[in-house]
Amino acid sequence: MPHNGLSLPDFSALVVLAIEAREISNTELKQRHKLTIDGQRRHRLNTMKLVESRRPGRVFLHVLTDSGWARLAEDLRTGNIPPQTGSSGAMARALLEWLPRYMRRTDQSLADVFQPDDEPEEPGDQPDEPGGVQARVRGAYTELAGRPGAWVGLAALRALLPDVPKDRLDEALVLMERLPDVNLVPESNQKTLTPADREAAVLIGGQHKHLLWIGTP
Repeated sequence: MPHNGLSLPDFSALVVLAIEAREISNTELKQRHKLTIDGQRRHRLNTMKLVESRRPGRVFLHVLTDSGWARLAEDLRTGNIPPQTGSSGAMARALLEWLPRYMRRTDQSLADVFQPDDEPEEPGDQPDEPGGVQARVRGAYTELAGRPGAWVGLAALRALLPDVPKDRLDEALVLMERLPDVNLVPESNQKTLTPADREAAVLIGGQHKHLLWIGTP
């Protein structure tokens, strides 16, 4: 049931995007928070200019807009929080009501409290570590390819991981290329490469590789 224009799922989406404080894909939202922003919810939040979404490949990326930050901060300040039920709802409401009091005491804004995690993952993180770069590469590949064994361009892959620095993503790809279920190759028809394709390439063994393939381990 909408609450002053925002349903509980809409409000939850704003809270989660504020916590992440970065552009994030639906796949990662689902993995990290059991939540996606799609369909009517995405359209509604985009129309209200609270969330900006783009689709560089097969998946949407979302980020909280300035208006979204302002709306969330105001709703928290005024206690305009959608009703929640049960013990988990009581816990969430207690935390959300505590947050603006903490911000007043410490003279901080919502954006000061919620900032991107600046503790980088190690480039050599194992693929089964949820926060690792390699795990994120696999997740982005799955979204772009749709099935194991399809070829995916690195330009599209990088577009799904905009917060990962190029050198760290390069390191992860170099390490992954040694795995039996991963292959990176140059584009055979170099004339089809766009400037973005060339910029996204990773240098391995003296060759610029443009395409990623991940099969079944």
